[in-house]
Amino acid sequence: MKRATAEILREYGPFPGAERVNGVTYDGKSVWFADGDKVNALDPESGAIVKSIDVASHAGTAFDGKHLYQIAEDRIHKIDPGTGKIVATIPAPGNGGDSGLAWAEGSLWVGQHRARRIHQIDPETGKIIRTIESNRVVTGVTWVDGELWHGTWEGEESDIRRVDPKTGEVLQTLEMPAGMGVSGLESDGAGCFFCGGGGSGKVRAVRRPGYNAGK
Repeated sequence: MKRATAEILREYGPFPGAERVNGVTYDGKSVWFADGDKVNALDPESGAIVKSIDVASHAGTAFDGKHLYQIAEDRIHKIDPGTGKIVATIPAPGNGGDSGLAWAEGSLWVGQHRARRIHQIDPETGKIIRTIESNRVVTGVTWVDGELWHGTWEGEESDIRRVDPKTGEVLQTLEMPAGMGVSGLESDGAGCFFCGGGGSGKVRAVRRPGYNAGK
């Protein structure tokens, strides 16, 4: 297994009125983050919040190319980001014990934090398709270039790790600097992870290792 220290590229926030950062996702232009009562769109260039949607947002956030998905206690809401309206709702697999959320391969991937699992679920029904076991508390979840990454946060220790999507074996870890935890996690599809910072109220950009912009 490869181990390295996470390289922090940039910090955003804290933001007025946003005491926590829970889920994080990226729509190709804005970084969306959940603060408990709203989902906010952050311009990663300027660092400014450009839009907010009032919706319960207690954990992970995802984007499927058209809609946002947001965990609200024991439910997952599908949201039109243009209007802010909830267009569908499905049950969350952890029944309130859910954490990260990601979209990949036509499915939602849901972290179940204290159960140390990641579930692949049907986005229409919430039915569990398969489950990946982890050996640490699971926070944020993201897929990029066929790689499954998730955040962990136990006590004062937090990291971002790449795991084998079939076996759950840990292949690579990026250890966060002291005092920095990972709540939400999302890749920008290139050389960066966006990480929710929990109670710090911050979003951090972390370098994705091994990314070659010229490949």
